[in-house]
Amino acid sequence: MSTILKLTPSFKDYIWGGNKLMKEYGVTDMDRVAEAWVLSAHPDGPSYLPDGSTFVQALEQAGAAALGAKAAAFKDFPQLIKLIDARSDLSVQVHPSDEYALANEGQFGKTEMWYILDAEEGAGIYYGFQRDVTRAEMEEAIRTNTLTDILRFVPVQKGESYFIPSGTIHAIGKGLLIAEIQQNSNVTYRVYDYGRRDAQGNTRPLHVEKALEVSDLTRAADAAEPTQVVVEGGVFTQVSSCSYFTVTELKADGTVTVGEPDSFTAVLVLEGEGTIAGQPFGRYDTFFIPADAGEVKLSGCFTALLSTL
Repeated sequence: MSTILKLTPSFKDYIWGGNKLMKEYGVTDMDRVAEAWVLSAHPDGPSYLPDGSTFVQALEQAGAAALGAKAAAFKDFPQLIKLIDARSDLSVQVHPSDEYALANEGQFGKTEMWYILDAEEGAGIYYGFQRDVTRAEMEEAIRTNTLTDILRFVPVQKGESYFIPSGTIHAIGKGLLIAEIQQNSNVTYRVYDYGRRDAQGNTRPLHVEKALEVSDLTRAADAAEPTQVVVEGGVFTQVSSCSYFTVTELKADGTVTVGEPDSFTAVLVLEGEGTIAGQPFGRYDTFFIPADAGEVKLSGCFTALLSTL
């Protein structure tokens, strides 16, 4: 397989979602769109090709050469990329490690990163604890609905990125539009949900005991400084890197070359317009470049996120 795939998302309607993504994608049959799974091989929400087939089917037909040698370390396709529109606060939650999730959920854990696409004034995230805490302190804070008092609240701005390793308790605040690149997993332990009720008047289930078992109780680490590479036609800034993904922000004004022989490359266009291998693109278009595609030229004036292994 050397064909570059343009993908269409699966959409998710959660109670905290807004209408920004609805407008972007022209969705008319939903009350809101909380998440768009723009590059997904997960059964809970695969992305699609223009002919209606799934990204999963395309990968099965493509074989290992399309994923690259680095993907051999993973049983399943390793990444999932989302856009998230938070009209209201998301629940305070935590994701387990691979070891815990495989033993208890039958799927992998979740490490993720967030790139801030837009932020209303005063918007922010909860990102770990303000200080080291004990399990008893966390448990008491959950019981008394004071958990957010001991979490680290971080005001955020457009263009910032945050790495969220498994075990880090976190929440996306209202007024944020975020691109999330994560492990291919849908395991979330909800710890606190502000007492919200759904359309039927029911509170959403919490997963307190599991959250207590997997949470990192140490103070959240500060974000690492990104590294930049300036080339003719653009600037590549590596904003996050771990064993599951390497994410690079590309700001282009001209023509640049992307593609890696040992890994696929996912391209999520954030702003602007241009072409990829001669195919036009605009905001929030998403492409999968197989590892065996060779060097691929992107041209235009745009900002994009590139995700590789």
